[in-house]
Amino acid sequence: MNVLTTLEDLVGIEHCKLGFYQELQQKVEQLKTSNQELEKKRREIQAVLDGITDLMVVLSEDLRIQQVNHVFTEWFPGIDPIGRTCHEVFRGSSSRCEDCPALRSLELGQVVKDLCIYKVNDKFRHFEIIASPLKVSPAGERSVLLFKRDVTLEKEFQAQFYQAEKMATIGALAAGVAHEINNPLTAISGFAEGLRRRLGRIQDRVEPETYADFREYTDTIVKECRRCRDIVQTMLTFSRPVTSSLWPVDLNRCVNDTLFLLKHHFKERRGITVHTSLPQDLPKIMGDESQLKQVIINLVTNAFDASSEGGQIDIITRARTGGGVELTVKDTGCGIPVEVQDKLFEPFFTTKPVGKGVGIGLSTCYAIVKHHRGEITVTSEEGRGASFKVSLPGIEV
Repeated sequence: MNVLTTLEDLVGIEHCKLGFYQELQQKVEQLKTSNQELEKKRREIQAVLDGITDLMVVLSEDLRIQQVNHVFTEWFPGIDPIGRTCHEVFRGSSSRCEDCPALRSLELGQVVKDLCIYKVNDKFRHFEIIASPLKVSPAGERSVLLFKRDVTLEKEFQAQFYQAEKMATIGALAAGVAHEINNPLTAISGFAEGLRRRLGRIQDRVEPETYADFREYTDTIVKECRRCRDIVQTMLTFSRPVTSSLWPVDLNRCVNDTLFLLKHHFKERRGITVHTSLPQDLPKIMGDESQLKQVIINLVTNAFDASSEGGQIDIITRARTGGGVELTVKDTGCGIPVEVQDKLFEPFFTTKPVGKGVGIGLSTCYAIVKHHRGEITVTSEEGRGASFKVSLPGIEV
């Protein structure tokens, strides 16, 4: 049976199509508006992320890098990290780091903080790490967000502050010692000199042996008083304020003054011997005497700490070819592992046990030598001692 389509039917169909198209257009407008809002929020979030100067890395459960922010390309240009492990990218190692903060964060399910040292652009830098576990993905995979903040400059300033505070303490101690000791020393020395001058008057009245004993006693008192005076004066040279002016300095004298102060250390451990080779014709250099003594005392005490009974420390100075001088401090101690030698001059890096040092001695030496336009290097083999060499330029004519 044929069904005829009437005009009313056609109008109804077109009306339905029109309603459909109008509704579709409204949906499209709504989607456009939502898309604009999402794009605006995306730009806002991107602006916030771009404003973050810390390195951000998202790691998978097996420590593979999933995402990084723009800071990564600034610190590691030309490197594609996606899919590679963090220890491979940051440390150049095929094995996981000991006590990894990312793994600890995943295991504990909480934020973990840590400090580490990475090599960036041929320079070791200090980083503060914050590892935060992210929510589990719909597929059940876990991930962790890492923030790495460069705190190298802060560590350097902190090390300088600690060193300045230490030297200020030595200065206060030296000033107090000078004040408290010089007065009684002057009296003792004065009376001993008076006794020595009067010994000639009684020489004929006492036995020769008795006269010789009195002469020896008074000479010893005077000599020891002068030695105490020299100790106080040497301590004061370590506490002089640092100035920007450099003056002609005799490096051999700096070495002798430092060893003079360290005599008691060597007496406590008689098994360690100290040999010096200090040529008399060593040219002078332009430098700050108190700062150079800090370098020497740090290098010698480090050699002393690394040496065991029966060890030997050699302190050698010599003129450099073409001008300047070299100072070498060698020991026969435990040596330094190759993998940490590059980090020795970084602030707060130390190979000593907890409580034996905070790691600012060698970083201070490095800063002082650089201030003198010199260079400090180390050569060592684990178990066979270490040798630190300081090269300083001569006086320019």
